[in-house]
Amino acid sequence: MRGVVRKLGRWRGILPINGQLWVNFDLLRTLVRRDLEARYKGSVLGNLWPLLNQLSQLFIYTYVFSTVLKVKLTTLKGLPANDFTFGLWLFAGLLPWIAFTGGLMQSANSVLGQPNLVKKVVFPLALLPLVPVLSTFIESSFGLMALIFFVAVTSHTLHTTLALLPLVWLTQLLLTAGLGYLAAGLTVFLRDIPQTLGLILNIWFYATPLVYPATAIPEEWRNLVFWLNPIAAIAEVYRDIVLVGEVKHWGEWGVACMVATIIFCCGFTVYKRLRPAFADVL
Repeated sequence: MRGVVRKLGRWRGILPINGQLWVNFDLLRTLVRRDLEARYKGSVLGNLWPLLNQLSQLFIYTYVFSTVLKVKLTTLKGLPANDFTFGLWLFAGLLPWIAFTGGLMQSANSVLGQPNLVKKVVFPLALLPLVPVLSTFIESSFGLMALIFFVAVTSHTLHTTLALLPLVWLTQLLLTAGLGYLAAGLTVFLRDIPQTLGLILNIWFYATPLVYPATAIPEEWRNLVFWLNPIAAIAEVYRDIVLVGEVKHWGEWGVACMVATIIFCCGFTVYKRLRPAFADVL
């Protein structure tokens, strides 16, 4: 994981960004690296734990929904119709959800858990909610690499649409960071926010076609789910890009981009407005 974070610094000599932003970027990079190292410090398996956790969820959901509940999936181009394909389809949708919920839940306590940094006048507090968001996203990338490998072995091809993944990641990160900023700022003043967020995410999970196909949603509600639920559109685009090799949800993805951008701007604005009072409350 350390190598993944370090490679991001290579863009420093390419992008025309002023010095202060690069200072903040270097600090963020250091904080993310330390967060990743601290999560599994002293464990035998170390950085393999994120992948094992993701795969365990995959096996459980695949068994429950394909074997017990008999959820049926339409045939995917180039992939055989069996439980393994259902697992790949399921994993492609779960990966952005795991990164989204993990980053959001951890960012909610990011300010509350760092009172010493908050009280330092020179520390850029805007970085605190971004650390868990980026750390969880990097962890999910290991599961994504495993997914791409299994799809390549099964279908004997690597889709050219994989080149679009960075654009989907940007949408996903804007959505997660925006809600993370909002949750982090409010949690300083309302300590019930993380618990409330957990309840909302449980409902949100089953309201999103992650463990069941979108065709299971009544047709009159299907478009509404995609237009109002950006994570549903992101999950479907993941499946389009990795499994199918053809983006079938351009419109939904476009709306998700706009919604994610609005949420990020609103979340950051609220966080910025609340930030001066953090030190007094903590």
